[in-house]
Amino acid sequence: MAAPQTPSFFPSFKDKPAAAYGATAVIAVVLLVLPFVVGTQGNAWVRILDFALLYVMLALGLNIVVGYAGLLDLGYVAFYAVGAYMYALLASPHLAENFEFIAELFPDGLHNSIWLVVPLGAALAAFFGVLLGAPTLRLRGDYLAIVTLGFGEIVRIFMNNLNQPVNITNGPQGISNIDPIRLGELNLGKANLGQPEPILGIEFPSVYAYYYLFLVLAIAIIVLTIRLQDSRLGRAWMAIREDEIAAKAMGINTRNVKLLAFAMGASFGGVAGAMFSAFQGFVSPESFTLNESIVIVAMVVLGGMGHVPGVILGAILLYAVPEILRFVAKPAQEAIFGFEWVAPEALRMLLFGLAMVVIMLYRPSGLWPAPQHGETKGPESGTGDGGGTGLASPSTDPSPAAGGVVASGAKGGGAR
Repeated sequence: MAAPQTPSFFPSFKDKPAAAYGATAVIAVVLLVLPFVVGTQGNAWVRILDFALLYVMLALGLNIVVGYAGLLDLGYVAFYAVGAYMYALLASPHLAENFEFIAELFPDGLHNSIWLVVPLGAALAAFFGVLLGAPTLRLRGDYLAIVTLGFGEIVRIFMNNLNQPVNITNGPQGISNIDPIRLGELNLGKANLGQPEPILGIEFPSVYAYYYLFLVLAIAIIVLTIRLQDSRLGRAWMAIREDEIAAKAMGINTRNVKLLAFAMGASFGGVAGAMFSAFQGFVSPESFTLNESIVIVAMVVLGGMGHVPGVILGAILLYAVPEILRFVAKPAQEAIFGFEWVAPEALRMLLFGLAMVVIMLYRPSGLWPAPQHGETKGPESGTGDGGGTGLASPSTDPSPAAGGVVASGAKGGGAR
């Protein structure tokens, strides 16, 4: 019996390790110099890169729930909010200003280290993930979507109203004066990392520092997600996605496995939320609306559910392209028509919606769908045949650990 193949970001190069290493080196160089290239047009463009990486983290977290386990979650932004508010409360003077006993213990306010706050944010988000998953274990499809949607709105409304009788979140006014990320003596919230002189003679704005921090976190989440994909747990998730009854019949503890999917996906959202809070220096409930959840789901679905490269592609395109249109829509119209024909925001959303409709019509399985058994093709190879079955996207090369379960679900459709 052949051993399962080592998961790779470049399945096309599975028999060409030199080509895989070469591709990795090229991508690494591009990612390292990208902010300096884009930054020649202004720091606003580097800021777009920063947020694109945040959305990559969010999309990869939701991909565990939606892409791997097949559980439609429309309240994912709640975990994003939990991580953001956790960081805001533990790294700002807000609690000290509103609670006397905290002010006595911490006269200068709470200014906890990133090494404490971020793990706490991930752990608290994971707890909320289990809290959401536990009562919804028997729900699937539309019913699960409605419950998760309600959960996301409940969290946002709580954040919006927890300013009385005890002021915890400061309500709709939000929390400000949040500490930037500090790594020892390096302050990522200041130019040149807070140092008096440029580093190596190069001016280093704050948005560049956050870009590299977010890049490291995104790469760590990518590696973890790829390793999970072909692990025993990942195969169990995919077995549940294909046919939960068959998975249960083969001995998979579907309750625990689904709770793990909610918890792990939520923890990634909590980390992204903490980074968002530190980067912005301000959080309010308006940043965590239902629209954010829908956009993150669209990133996973349009990129390719269950396929890490596709999800990354979807996250970058669905965030970066609308933001780029925000800057270029007006100059482009003035150059073509001589005047502004359509407001940039309206044109941006029009093209955004049209692109989603076209992609769903012609590539229903996503821009870069997961290859089926034996396939190693890239984003240009999708046939669009596997996207019309809801959340069940094609499985990738089943291993002996759970391949029989997935096969049982595929052949035994009567069990549904």
